Amino acid sequence: MSHLFQPLKLREIELKNRIMVSPMCQYSSTDGFANEWHLVHLGSRAVGGAALVMTEATAVSPEGRISINDLGIWKDEHIPMLQTITGFILEHDAVPGIQLAHAGRKGGYGSPWKGDHLLSLSEGGWENAAPSAIPFSTESSIPVALTPEGIGKVVRDFISAARRALEAGFLVIEIHAAHGYLIHEFLSPFSNKREDAYGGSFENRIRLLCEIVSGIRSVWPSTYPLFVRISSSEWVEGGWTIGDSIALTRILKDLGADLMDCSSGGNIKGVKIPLVPGYQVPFAEKIRKETGMLTGTVGLITTATQAESILEQGQADLIILARQMLRNPYFPLEAALELGDDVTWPRQYLRAKRKP
Repeated sequence: MSHLFQPLKLREIELKNRIMVSPMCQYSSTDGFANEWHLVHLGSRAVGGAALVMTEATAVSPEGRISINDLGIWKDEHIPMLQTITGFILEHDAVPGIQLAHAGRKGGYGSPWKGDHLLSLSEGGWENAAPSAIPFSTESSIPVALTPEGIGKVVRDFISAARRALEAGFLVIEIHAAHGYLIHEFLSPFSNKREDAYGGSFENRIRLLCEIVSGIRSVWPSTYPLFVRISSSEWVEGGWTIGDSIALTRILKDLGADLMDCSSGGNIKGVKIPLVPGYQVPFAEKIRKETGMLTGTVGLITTATQAESILEQGQADLIILARQMLRNPYFPLEAALELGDDVTWPRQYLRAKRKP
């Protein structure tokens, strides 16, 4: 069997292969509610053979949304449709996962096909929060710096969202601490200029994330895994570095995190990133080798042979696919054929299966 189709055990949850559907915003919710689009979108990736199907960034509070049409899990009324989705994913031999997120200073936008502009209050927008009153760009609003009480509410919102995620039937939680959203804003010296216990030193800047990880672990079953997505590097001198990510990973591992989802960038506008196939793989490889933590890698991974090579060389433990899964929900089934692995197909599609 290829490396790509070997199972991966995460606490008491076993993935049937090493393919995860990356969180990808769908801009298709109203008031945070999942609907038939999300059922078909996520369900088809489970039918297509992915082992772990992750929701888009799911807001832990209304003001934590990136766009007004983002998925949410800030109230109990969101749970029933999510239960329908997780049930379908499980029925098709995949594991349902949810990414919990707070957009911070990058929130309050309209959907891309509706102009992708910062919404005014009259358009349904809201006041953004951040560690410091520093906007992301000249086009962004100036966020309000969170008070200690506001930080406490953010932590409680993540914990409450984790409780709802459990009731909704998810088996994996991922904390979104990347791409310039709220938690990443606290990590970065570029966006965090606080002078209290949540700013300044490395230990202070990681405090919010550590509190969220510990808080979620207190309500999330010990048998279920917890992932953290980070921007491993900000690609600019003076920013968050791979060395910082390694130090953070060691701490989060002790707090109960099980896998680091290694992305990069997103917090500093205009930074040049070398967008070549597998450009983020070295981050996952270095964190894995330096800390012993399981890692997932993402970013311009588009072929079965490329994914297989990453795993074969020990650069990561999980292949996280985004745009390739949008192009082809059945990529895992086709990858198995290409690599010569005989995997189980949905009964309804067996007539299309070719023997390796």
